[in-house]
Amino acid sequence: MEENTQNLSPKNEILAFVWETVKVVVISLAIILPIRYYLVQPFFVKGASMEPGFEDGDYILVDELSFRFREAERGEVIIFRFPQQPSQFFIKRIVGLPEETVQIKDNEVTVFNEENPEGFVLEETYLAPEQETLGTMTTKLDDNEYFVLGDNRLQSSDSRRWGPVNRSLIMGRAFLRPWPFTRASRIPEVVY
Repeated sequence: MEENTQNLSPKNEILAFVWETVKVVVISLAIILPIRYYLVQPFFVKGASMEPGFEDGDYILVDELSFRFREAERGEVIIFRFPQQPSQFFIKRIVGLPEETVQIKDNEVTVFNEENPEGFVLEETYLAPEQETLGTMTTKLDDNEYFVLGDNRLQSSDSRRWGPVNRSLIMGRAFLRPWPFTRASRIPEVVY
């Protein structure tokens, strides 16, 4: 219902304008804040650890809701709090799931689990041809841990250096890159 502002004094017009502005701000905050804090979070990529898929300065949106209803999956790109300094956020790809054993040897990532007790080598087609997964290690994950690696293995600080990521540190999965416009896209799913 529109108010008749023709008969209002200048003071009442200002009060009516302020009241309308306050209502718009309150309603906007009531809609935006729950989405921002419980559903979708913006994130800027910093560094080269996920190149070429994610470059320094890319703006991505993080789905915070999915992992409340399901477990994270191998191949998903996640945002999480850095285990050694939880005030920092990292972006990496999940390669090892809870209760699996991840082995890195001879430039290959091998995963051992109940379904594959002899292990299977990950076919990581998303990696650039010149990438190498350096190091020799075997890590057994507990029931709440994930093994994560950067796509730019030669420039990535990841689970090879500081160990697995606990489920409680995962913020969500990257699902959309709206910026830069020339690279705007939905984050593709990886199937191994």
